[in-house]
Amino acid sequence: MRLLSRICFAILLFLITFITSAQTHIPVFTRQDTLRGSVTPERKWWDLIYYHLNISVNPQDSTIRGTNTVLYRVVDNSTRMQIDLQNPMIITRIRQNNRELSFTREGNVYWIDLAENQEKNKIYSVIISFEGRPKVSTRPPWSGGITWNKDSNGMPFIASANQGDGASLWWPCKDHMYDEPDSMLISVTVPEKLMDVSNGRLRSVLKNRDKTKTWNWFVGSPINNYGVNINIADYAHFSEVFQGEAGPLDCDYYVLKENLEKAKAQFIQAPMMLKAFEHWFGKYPFYRDGFKLVEAPYLGMEHQSSVTYGNGYKNGYRGTDLSVSGWGLKFDFIIIHESGHEWFANSITYRDVADMWVHESFTNYSECLYVEYYYGKEAGQEYVIGCRGNIRNDRPITGIYDVNFEGSGDMYYKGGNMLHTLRQIVNDDEKWRGILRGLNSEFYHKVVTGAQIENYISEKTGINLQSFFDQYLRDTRIPVFEYYVKGEDLTFRWNNSVRGFNMPLKIYVSGKPLIVNPKGMFSTVKLDTQNPEIKVDPGYYIGVLNMTGK
Repeated sequence: MRLLSRICFAILLFLITFITSAQTHIPVFTRQDTLRGSVTPERKWWDLIYYHLNISVNPQDSTIRGTNTVLYRVVDNSTRMQIDLQNPMIITRIRQNNRELSFTREGNVYWIDLAENQEKNKIYSVIISFEGRPKVSTRPPWSGGITWNKDSNGMPFIASANQGDGASLWWPCKDHMYDEPDSMLISVTVPEKLMDVSNGRLRSVLKNRDKTKTWNWFVGSPINNYGVNINIADYAHFSEVFQGEAGPLDCDYYVLKENLEKAKAQFIQAPMMLKAFEHWFGKYPFYRDGFKLVEAPYLGMEHQSSVTYGNGYKNGYRGTDLSVSGWGLKFDFIIIHESGHEWFANSITYRDVADMWVHESFTNYSECLYVEYYYGKEAGQEYVIGCRGNIRNDRPITGIYDVNFEGSGDMYYKGGNMLHTLRQIVNDDEKWRGILRGLNSEFYHKVVTGAQIENYISEKTGINLQSFFDQYLRDTRIPVFEYYVKGEDLTFRWNNSVRGFNMPLKIYVSGKPLIVNPKGMFSTVKLDTQNPEIKVDPGYYIGVLNMTGK
C-alpha cells in the first residue's frame, strides 16, 4: 500500500511539474538572445545620434545593398563596437575617417575593432556597407522581413515590417530599443517608375542615369529601430491639412492607384482619429515629420509618421468586430489602432520588449476611447468589455528582460481592460484624461521602462498600485470578488489574487453605489437594508462569486 502511495505521489508530482512547466512557456535562452536583448558593454559606451541609411532595392532579385552611416557620441572608454545584422544579410566593409576597420561576426552580431582612440564626449562616425537578400516575411507583420508582392498591374509592391524580429533583419544598426537616433535620413533608390515612401518628410527625389530614382526622407525626431520602414510601389498620392493642438499638421496618403477612390472615402477617419486622440492623449507627437498612411501588402503596422495600412478599406478588423459589441464596425481598426501607436510606441517607447504592454495595452485601450469620443461613454465601455472574450490568461503580460522576450498577447485585450479597470478606481474622468495626457507630456519622445509608467500612474492617482500591476501584468489569474449577504451584513474578500491585492471596488446595493475595500481576508460592512441585491460594476475586469446560497 505504501509503495502504491509513493508511486501515485510520484506520478502526481510529475504531472504538477509538467503542467507548471507547460504553463510558464519559458524557452531556453541562448547567447544570441542575450546579445540581442541586453545593453552589452559594446553597446553601452556609445550614444547614438544619427543614421543615414542609403540603400538600393532591386525588385528583380529581391536584394538590398547600400550603406548606413552611424554618428555617435562617446560616453565611456572602449574601442569595440557591436552592430547587429541578421543572416542572410552581410556586412562587406566598415570605414572610419577613410580607414578600413576589421570586424568579426558572431551569429547576428558584428564586432567592430575601432582603430583610433575614441575620446570621451567627442562625436565620431562609421560607414557600414552591406548587402544581401533579406529574410522574406512569411506572415507579415507578425513575422519580420520584407514582403515582395505585385499590384494588379504587375508592378512591384514591396514593404518592410520587423517589430520583434528586429530592424537588423534588413539593415545594420544598434538593434536595441534603449537608444534612438535623434534624427535620420533615409535614402532609397528604386526603379524610376516606382516610388519609395519612408518615415518623415520627403526632402528630394533624384533622377539617376541608370533609370532609377532616389527618394530622400528626413526624420527630424527620435525614431525607434522597428519604426523605420520602406514602402515601394506605383503609388497615387493625396493630402490634407489637419488643424490640431499644435497648429497645422500635414497629412499625406499613399495608396495603390487602383484604390485611390476607396482610400479617399475611407481615410476621412484619419483626421477623426487625430481629433479624438489629441483630446485624450495630447498633441500628435510628430508635427515636425507629418502624418502618413501608406498602403502596404499586409494588414498594417505603426511605423513612425509612416503608418502602413492593408485593411481592405473596410471598417472593423478585416470587416469583423473584435469586440462583438457592434461598435467595432464603426471604425477602421487599422487606421485607429496603428495610428494610436504614434503616442504609445513611437513617442513613448519601451526600453525592453518585455514591457511591450506599454505600447499595446494603451493602444488597445485607445480603440475604446475613440468609440467613446464619437459615440459616448457607454459605447466605449461596451467595446472594451466586449473584447474580454479574446483574453487567454495563458502567461503574464510582462515578458522576460534582457533576452528579447515579450509577454503574452494578452497585453492587448487584457491590458486594455486593465486600464479600463484602473479608470474605475480613479473614478474621475477628467483626472483620468489628465493622467493620459500627462504621460504623453512627461515621456514625450522618450524611451521608458514599464516601472516608470507604473510609478507615474501611482503618483498621479495618489494610490499605491503595486499589487494592482502585479496582479494584471505579472500574474495570469483573474482576481475574484467573493461575497455573501446575511441580513444587513455584507461579507467579502479578494481571492485568486496576488499577495496584498487590495483594489477598491464599486458595487451596487439594491441599485445604490457603494465603494468597498476588499482584502485577502474576509471583512464585513453593515448595510441599511436586509438581504439586498448586490451587483458589481462591470467596468472592472474581475471574477465574481456570490457565496450567499439560498
